[in-house]
Amino acid sequence: MLKVLYSQQIIAINATSMNIKYLQLFIHLCDSKNFSKTAAAMHISPSALSRQIQRLEEEVGQSLFIRDNRSVELTSTGKKLLPIALNMTSEWGKFKSDIAEPTLQLEGELRLFCSVTASYSHLPELINEFRINYPQIEIKLSTGDPAQSIDKVVNDEADIAISAKPESLPAKLSFETISNIPLSVIGPSGVSGLSVDLQSTPIQWDKVPFIVPEAGTARDRANSWFKSNKIKPNIYAQVSGHEAIVSMVALGCGVGIAPNVVIESSPVKEKIQILNTSAIEPFELGICCKRSQLNNPLIKALWQLAEDKFLTT
Repeated sequence: MLKVLYSQQIIAINATSMNIKYLQLFIHLCDSKNFSKTAAAMHISPSALSRQIQRLEEEVGQSLFIRDNRSVELTSTGKKLLPIALNMTSEWGKFKSDIAEPTLQLEGELRLFCSVTASYSHLPELINEFRINYPQIEIKLSTGDPAQSIDKVVNDEADIAISAKPESLPAKLSFETISNIPLSVIGPSGVSGLSVDLQSTPIQWDKVPFIVPEAGTARDRANSWFKSNKIKPNIYAQVSGHEAIVSMVALGCGVGIAPNVVIESSPVKEKIQILNTSAIEPFELGICCKRSQLNNPLIKALWQLAEDKFLTT
């Protein structure tokens, strides 16, 4: 039995039975509820995963999961073990980080997800310095619909994401705000049937075609704006990705609701106009990752740099 004193806590780790690897597999399986997904994500065969979970159950003395052909669910014992496992793996990560040689260069791969706009509005300032400080860490960047950011982290498809803060943040995630993002209602500029309709006072919103985000925080803000202005929107299109909303508005397809940072960065911004409407509540843009991974040295390095770059300005 190895005992480590850390933060006034004693962590007892049995090297022959309940080791950290078993707990990490258990935690991931609690998230995925699928042996095949956890096996693939943790680079282990399904049969080996099953054996290691069985060994953990033997050590505990009770079943941790209720299994069927499609998925697994936690037993009451499994639910009790989960917060303990999260704490033990977190503290172990802290210990490993603290005893690491100060001169040891961090290396490895960090999977980062963000929207296309965030990749050039917020990411360059962060990544440029990160690459200077940690040249051996490879950034694997994926971009896509910002509404997917939270799910990418929850589903272990990304280690860290730049994301809008949702109305309800999953308890397993940690989030730090780096910016407040205002939104605007936009319409096409120039001469068109729609742009003429938008000059009327008041605008007959119920007759105007709207292009809105398919999902995510921006869609929540749009729905709140519709409700506060008693508008029953005539939705022309629900779009995945804010950049496409701006493009469709520029083409005269309808009126859109989009974040200002996307509007200002759009190559078609000269073909749109920001309409004079009641304010839309801004959303918080930030970085998020799983709480259990906050002490992963690679994630911790990027997280701290983000705090230094954005949270102190």
